Amino acid sequence: MGYLFTSESVSEGHPDKVCDQISDALLDEFLKHDPESKVACETLATTGLVVCAGEVKTSSYINIEKTVRDTIKKIGYTKAEYRFDSNSCGIISTIHEQSQDINQGVVRDDPENQGAGDQGMMFGYATNEMSNLMPLPIELAHIFVQELAGIRKEGKEMQYLRPDSKSQVTIEYGDDNKPKKIITVVISTQHDEFILPKNSSAEAIKEADKAMHDKITEDVKNILIPRVKATLPEYVQNLFNSCKLYVNPTGKFVIGGPYGDTGLTGRKIIVDTYGGRGAHGGGAFSGKDSSKVDRSGAYAARHIAKNMVAAGVADEVLVQIAYAIGVAEPVGIYINTHNTSKIKDANGKLLNDGEIAEKIKKIFDLRPYAIVKRFGLKNPIFERTASYGHFGRDHYFEEIEVFYKDENTITRIIDGKERYFKNVEFFTWEKLDYVDIIKKEFNL
Repeated sequence: MGYLFTSESVSEGHPDKVCDQISDALLDEFLKHDPESKVACETLATTGLVVCAGEVKTSSYINIEKTVRDTIKKIGYTKAEYRFDSNSCGIISTIHEQSQDINQGVVRDDPENQGAGDQGMMFGYATNEMSNLMPLPIELAHIFVQELAGIRKEGKEMQYLRPDSKSQVTIEYGDDNKPKKIITVVISTQHDEFILPKNSSAEAIKEADKAMHDKITEDVKNILIPRVKATLPEYVQNLFNSCKLYVNPTGKFVIGGPYGDTGLTGRKIIVDTYGGRGAHGGGAFSGKDSSKVDRSGAYAARHIAKNMVAAGVADEVLVQIAYAIGVAEPVGIYINTHNTSKIKDANGKLLNDGEIAEKIKKIFDLRPYAIVKRFGLKNPIFERTASYGHFGRDHYFEEIEVFYKDENTITRIIDGKERYFKNVEFFTWEKLDYVDIIKKEFNL
């Protein structure tokens, strides 16, 4: 018998995602000035107010208020009627220096012996359901809110859209664990009160609300869903036949963002990862520099899982890595191929997951120092991870300005002053650069 599986995503304007983006924007700003910065910052956002707190060790100074306001403006909270906007919101910072007890376990005379910034376990997951080796439910959920944000920012259609939105996708799987059809799509989007009641009577208000709801539903069907389907391969488009659609199920969604719900960094860890597939160690990502293995270890685990699936080791792979604070080598590595392994020994017997894990240990250096170096995690690349998922994204290069000079920076004279730029690679953990190495190790 088949089963149903559901995943959700939220837009960049969701209050928790606002906070994730602010925390990662602050992290990036510290790294632009000092790549050795150690940062753990949290953000809270509510009606008209942002509070930033946390611990930082850095040689630089950054303008916290400007960074926060620029981030909120970029998201789209720019109107006073939202009760939370980039120009007028209050900003409080209580960021202070990192604990020396933590720092001494992380920073070593020999950088290669850098210890993990905390204990804990991190998971990475990959499946061959999509070309980017992500689970279909979370990938679809992300695309819905990404396209909705794209429509809002283009400003040509659905001009009533506000920044806050959520999506949810339920998919039916068959006995073979393959997606059979999309059962339900839920779209909840914040909107202007673009149809006003004729008078103050309850009946007139109800009539106006219904007219708004009908218009939004019509636009989701005729504008959003076609845009989403256009991004998908044909076999996924065919899964939409007869799916049930719910749009703003409460009937109205004018009050939203941090005015509607207080936001907090790190409350969307399942949205950030695999939508409930695989597993999660519990640690959030945003606002943490790469010495925190909650983040860098999870990126390394995804990289392993993705390269294993791409190499043909298995159709589905879950990887767990565990660390002790201050210790460089992981204390444990676990592999689960969910009975999809294709690897046999010389006698034709399938290798078990423990035997596969032993081979993986030989391939990947999982010390924090090695992970940071492999993925370039001292670069300011993190704000872009803070919405629409940390995984399944395309890796790419982009030149960005930094405020230090070293052997990797490019110096340009602009308006008579030296300015420094760096060609930085984003989403490096999504690269399929270990496929050949894995194939060789497993004789594939």
